Amino acid sequence: MQRRSILKATAGVAATLAAPRVFAQLWPSGPIRIVVGFPPGGGTDALARVVATKLTQMWNQQVIVETKAGVAGVLAADYVAQQPSDGTTLLMAHINSHALAPSLQPKLNYNVERDFVPIVLVGVTPNLLIANPKEEAKTVKDIVALCRAKPGQVSFGSAGNGSAQHLALESFKLQAKVDAIHVPYKGSGPLLTDLMGGQIQYSFETMTAATPHVKSGKVIAIAQTRTKRAKGHPGVPTMEEQGFPGFEATTWYGLVGPGKLPAPIAQRMNEDVNKVLAMADVQEKLETYGAEDGGGTSEKFAAFIRSEMAKWAKVVKDGNIRIES
Repeated sequence: MQRRSILKATAGVAATLAAPRVFAQLWPSGPIRIVVGFPPGGGTDALARVVATKLTQMWNQQVIVETKAGVAGVLAADYVAQQPSDGTTLLMAHINSHALAPSLQPKLNYNVERDFVPIVLVGVTPNLLIANPKEEAKTVKDIVALCRAKPGQVSFGSAGNGSAQHLALESFKLQAKVDAIHVPYKGSGPLLTDLMGGQIQYSFETMTAATPHVKSGKVIAIAQTRTKRAKGHPGVPTMEEQGFPGFEATTWYGLVGPGKLPAPIAQRMNEDVNKVLAMADVQEKLETYGAEDGGGTSEKFAAFIRSEMAKWAKVVKDGNIRIES
């Protein structure tokens, strides 16, 4: 018995000593990419760069943000799903690619639960109903009245067909019983450029992307779309406060890897991104962007994704929402 105990103890020590070496062999040796499905200037890009900068310092290893814009984030998700599961390629997953697209685009090349490994939720933000400062209708009540006076003529931009902004608009139209023009763009950057230039009138834009322009006065914030006010915009009333009870249309962001990403790599990345999200300067930036409730385990993020998929599947069905393929 004594000999057996010694052998077991020796094996345990050997396994413990070997574990770091095994992990080192798994961990990617070169640059790590975080792929973003929207152009620079949007919320997804902004948060990805905050995280990438800190991870570059923490890992002493280059973490690059790479843009693959198109199809409201689906193009980037499809790309990452097909990459090697070695930790070199991650996706800044988005409500569009991981909660809306499965219901709106039944011919997706990827399956959210099969083809991705959730790592960590980075943040949840309200959308902001924003307007060009020259617009006369500057309250939700006035916008509803304008839409009723000019059915099918008031323009709302989005980051693309099937995007979070698009679905927020559709929810607004259903609840307000109005019609309006949906103008899809290839991301928040070009949308905001046109809104500031007066080519479109309104948007349920992500708070992350809209905030710098609200702060500069180039656009005005009329409402926010969570049922509680975000810390970064305490003076902007919610849609619920302006006559739309229960109105909630958020945008969220989180890191995922390809479907066979080894568990030790996913766990290490989860732990380190949680450390990044807890940093005081990162917290300050997230608060400014309205991104809250990030962090936690990978299991918590996986459960959140499943709940979001179910929620928006019901909205798509109840609203009979269709998008062009």
